[in-house]
Amino acid sequence: MKRHEHEHRSRGSFGGFGRGGEHRGHGPRGDGRIGRLLEHGDLRFVILALLKDKPGHGYELIRALEERTGGAYRPSPGVIYPTLSLLEDEGFVRQTGAEGGRKAYEVTEAGSEALEKNRPAVDAVFGRLDEAARSSPRSSPRVERAMQNLGVALRLRLQGERPSDEQIDVIAAALDEAAAKIERV
Repeated sequence: MKRHEHEHRSRGSFGGFGRGGEHRGHGPRGDGRIGRLLEHGDLRFVILALLKDKPGHGYELIRALEERTGGAYRPSPGVIYPTLSLLEDEGFVRQTGAEGGRKAYEVTEAGSEALEKNRPAVDAVFGRLDEAARSSPRSSPRVERAMQNLGVALRLRLQGERPSDEQIDVIAAALDEAAAKIERV
């Protein structure tokens, strides 16, 4: 028997998720840093809930968590992919195919049942993630959107034919002006 199969059987139907939403050790510390957001096993809840909303691959989950927490938490691939494999072994997710070489996942019926059975704990985890977003200096979705818009505009304008020296001067001046305005805020 694999180690995680033993743990799954010995901890109950969802591998120890029945804590009922403890908040111990979470949230802002008062020094500008975020406390521990996830307890052992919480990431499995989060992944299942995200995949239930929208099937996807590991990189999409990493980005969704980073966005959800306003940049306060970005799990590494070394955490996400083993958790996806574990959830697949437990029958809670299945692969839906590969897009661009990435395995995509969706929640199974068993995963949906386990998620609903543990809904109060899931809601508590997402509450902590939302609090982290509110406490994060990068928490403004409008600022994130504006940063992405700027990046897209620059890539589109600078790809292909090289801009003239005059165009480069205008672009550089606009970026310098924006930076100066932001510094004054």
